[in-house]
Amino acid sequence: MAWYEKAVFYHIYPLGLTGAPATNSYGEPVPRLNDLIPWIDHMKRIGCTGLYIGPLFESASHGYDTTDYRRLDSRLGTNEDLKRFVALCHEAGIRVILDGVFNHTGRDFFAFKDIQAHRENSRYTGWYCNVNFYGNNEYNDGFSYDNWGGYNLLVKLNLRNPEVRDYLLDAIRFWVSEFDIDGLRLDTADVLDFDFMRQLRCLANEVKPEFWLMGEVIHGDYARWANENTLNSVTNYHLHKALFSGHNDHNYFEIAHTVKRQMDMGLAGGRMLYSFVDNHDVDRIMSKLNNKAHFLPVHVLLYALPGVPSIYYGSEFGIEGRKDRGSDAPLRPCLDLGALESGQNGCLELITALGRVYNSQSALWYGDYRELQLTTQKFAFARGDLVVTVNNGDGPADFDLGVDGAFTGALTGRQIASENGRLRFEIGGNSGEIWIPQGGDAMRYEPVRQAVIELPKQQPAPAASTPASPAQEAPAPKPDIPAAPPANKPYEQMTVEELQSAVLAKLAANGPLTDRMRREVAENVYRDSLLNWVKSFR
Repeated sequence: MAWYEKAVFYHIYPLGLTGAPATNSYGEPVPRLNDLIPWIDHMKRIGCTGLYIGPLFESASHGYDTTDYRRLDSRLGTNEDLKRFVALCHEAGIRVILDGVFNHTGRDFFAFKDIQAHRENSRYTGWYCNVNFYGNNEYNDGFSYDNWGGYNLLVKLNLRNPEVRDYLLDAIRFWVSEFDIDGLRLDTADVLDFDFMRQLRCLANEVKPEFWLMGEVIHGDYARWANENTLNSVTNYHLHKALFSGHNDHNYFEIAHTVKRQMDMGLAGGRMLYSFVDNHDVDRIMSKLNNKAHFLPVHVLLYALPGVPSIYYGSEFGIEGRKDRGSDAPLRPCLDLGALESGQNGCLELITALGRVYNSQSALWYGDYRELQLTTQKFAFARGDLVVTVNNGDGPADFDLGVDGAFTGALTGRQIASENGRLRFEIGGNSGEIWIPQGGDAMRYEPVRQAVIELPKQQPAPAASTPASPAQEAPAPKPDIPAAPPANKPYEQMTVEELQSAVLAKLAANGPLTDRMRREVAENVYRDSLLNWVKSFR
């Protein structure tokens, strides 16, 4: 089994994380890449075995307008800095893949500068697509050319030109020999020439055993790109969308349908796909979720569904980030790792636990996927001999599965067992669990308390406690819930306790309050969840 088939990736956008200037002055190198060295131990602590970092090479601005394919961006340091960084990752057991930006270059790239200087007499006119000396553009070049995405900042390379192909393939050979990288993430792979990608696959087999090629593809039949002739993997944007909208809409059918569709594509149930919930191009998962408590079931699915899971830097701490008037800068912030790690963080605790589970359970790498139970709010499936359950509802969910055996929850330490060939149990609202057959490796994990997923700016998480077994369930917490909600106060202005009181009042109006109802309300300390709950009553 190749290393990337059982990897957990960490994704870093280095120009953002290091706080590099937005515009490159091409001055003396500043070794900002060294600031990322402490992040290597952090990656290892949370169970990541692969790093996707990029773009890294000299560029004029955001990194995708390449100026020099053989030089680390001077805002990040020198080639020696990159060589050292990769070596330190390898010492920590972390493979490294870089961005390969081969569809276009920046306007400062030597071939384009030569065309500007010599026009029709430049030997590089054939390096780009549709260079037209009867046209013009906003830069007043006196000629036009094809670009990427309508941006003349990004000049489209002619990948049918053998000289261009040879130049780029030689650059990859240089990266492997100079920096010892383990693979590439191909930018805009959905518009790359397929013959060029076939050449890349041949080169990958030549330069290094198990050299991984993963392409950025958003729409379409992923099997066109991810197959034995072109790329090993592509970005799973289909699942990315389903994971957050399937929770926001309380619709697990969307997620299950996405997995089935990818199985029908011949992608081994999605095992060949690179899974993520956010990245440097899309809003942070915490900003996309209507109910922040869904962070838990979303990430259980990220790690447990077929695919290669990836965490975007900072999101393991539950930080938020949205595009601002078309700018990606809020998605790519400079972060202080020491400050982030200084206090207890439930999101980090969950991601760390999931990393431990994933790295020790081979069924999560290649176990067959089998759907066990599916409704809009609860979803159960098997990965090999493991059972996975998630619940996007605010209240507990009952599962009745045709599974025989005894299991231990890898996240909670809870134990369950079947009776007469049926596995019947309940999990809490907005939660999830990976159930490992008893006698396996489940008990090596420190259990994660289910109430731990609480945003830093909201109510503090309850103190850690050992989860009780089903036969000895811990008593429900008894917060100071007011007897009645304040009159005429908008729900948006209520405290958590006042919202709990309002929910209880709504429930009481519909019939007698039971102990279970009171317990469910008392256990729900998530403001957004309570707000959605109280507004759902008619």
